[in-house]
Amino acid sequence: MNSQPENSNAVLIAGPTASGKSALALEFAKKNGGAIINTDSMQVYRDLRIITARPAPEQEALVPHLLYGHVDAAVNFSAGSWVVDAAKALSEVRAQNRLPIFVGGSGLYFKALTRGLSAVPPIPPEIREAVRARLERDGVDALHAELARRDPAAAERLKPRDRTRIARALEVIEATGRSLSDWHRDGLPPLLPEGTFCALFLEPDRDALYARIDARFDAMLKAGALEEVERLAARQLDSLLPAMKAHGVPALMAHLKGEITLEAAAGIGRADTRHYAKRQFTWFRHQLPEFAWVKPEAAEEWLDQLRASSR
Repeated sequence: MNSQPENSNAVLIAGPTASGKSALALEFAKKNGGAIINTDSMQVYRDLRIITARPAPEQEALVPHLLYGHVDAAVNFSAGSWVVDAAKALSEVRAQNRLPIFVGGSGLYFKALTRGLSAVPPIPPEIREAVRARLERDGVDALHAELARRDPAAAERLKPRDRTRIARALEVIEATGRSLSDWHRDGLPPLLPEGTFCALFLEPDRDALYARIDARFDAMLKAGALEEVERLAARQLDSLLPAMKAHGVPALMAHLKGEITLEAAAGIGRADTRHYAKRQFTWFRHQLPEFAWVKPEAAEEWLDQLRASSR
């Protein structure tokens, strides 16, 4: 947590998936005249309301919710794109004299918000398409070998089978003539510099969290997640797009193709989400140590005390 919360003018609520962030933010926003700004990389997609557990329309109607479902699944939406949108949302919330409350589980978004981000320019669509075509034609090993020649540092840092990041690194070189590492040195300033926010990370019990993740995935299926994924599959979008890799989407698509049973797809979706939650714990602990780790049952009181001290 920031050392001077009394000077804070934004609240950041992070945590692993299914930890209760959205419900906590909603209650806090209702009590304090807040507006909620989405800080989750999958909840930005309008095609994925159910499978990403976006707040329900009746919840969104209670207080302003910004940057939820505002991006089409065909868009290769990046952290840089989110920062641009978040800057506009933050200005809008402040103009309304509301308390900005950033909520989500995407560590890179929070890091960009509080630490800044590299200034990589947009990649022309023709370059992106050409790199993706080579990836499909030649395979990931060939592109990783090319990356090793053109940007050895990136090739060493990336896993050899990481199709998306290898393609991204080559796209940047093709488009700009500079490596991602070079661009990372010329960054954009943070939207929320040190001293302008307070931040918490919800720390639920692991076993309870994993049980909640499993139950929530089953509830998503009952609520229409399979039908939602079926509509997405019908669009025949590039499998490397972020929306196509949301937890549960690839497995449910495999089921729709007749490759696996629904039970198997659900098992994969639940397992992938549990593994993601585990990575979220690790990422925030190492990358954003300024976040205060708070148990979910104590979080509302923690926020109330923080708010009281700032008045």
